[in-house]
Amino acid sequence: MEEMTDRWLYINEISQYLGVTSDTIYKWIEKKGLPAHKIGRLWKFKKDEVDAWVWSGQAAEN
Repeated sequence: MEEMTDRWLYINEISQYLGVTSDTIYKWIEKKGLPAHKIGRLWKFKKDEVDAWVWSGQAAEN
């Protein structure tokens, strides 16, 4: 089977990628507009969307 290179990431994977806790990810979704998609009860993330959000400076806005 061919490996998927653009797969959806789980909250623990995106928190590890960004070097923050899962609690911080939940806060960023709610207060800073971190791009996330709720599928059922789970939050899922696309790495390229999160990268664009970080590079745009929205992560640093108060």
